[in-house]
Amino acid sequence: MSKSLKRVRAALEAAGAAIDIRETEGARTAEMAAAAVGCHVDQIAKSIVFQLQDSGDVLLFLTAGGRQVDLEAAAALAGGPLARADAAVVRSQTGFAIGGVSPLGHLSPIRSFMDAHLMGFEEIWAAAGTPNHVFCLAPQVLQELTGAEISAFSS
Repeated sequence: MSKSLKRVRAALEAAGAAIDIRETEGARTAEMAAAAVGCHVDQIAKSIVFQLQDSGDVLLFLTAGGRQVDLEAAAALAGGPLARADAAVVRSQTGFAIGGVSPLGHLSPIRSFMDAHLMGFEEIWAAAGTPNHVFCLAPQVLQELTGAEISAFSS
């Protein structure tokens, strides 16, 4: 088991959350993940990492799989202009490679926002630290575990 997957499993265990981690043949994209677990693409919680352009602070936006982050709305929430974080920043802040960024189990604390659209589902799926592993839980539980602010920032 990879270190990244172990970190996600440990975070779920520490929170007392039910652990439903599944290995897939590839979940690098929301569409691939949805096909692998048999759910609607919007039930996939994509982890999109941005940086505030002025300060370099790193922010996580958990977005429904079939939607895109509206940069203007996200910047308003974040308090300034945003840029996508590059692979090195994503790995150093979260400990995960792009394509497998989990919403929890990060190396460093990260301010998070959660797409309000995700709250309309009974269960959602997210990357479990690798491009080939996903986990399932109720969106309310994910919000509690991440401390994410529920917001409308996607279209």
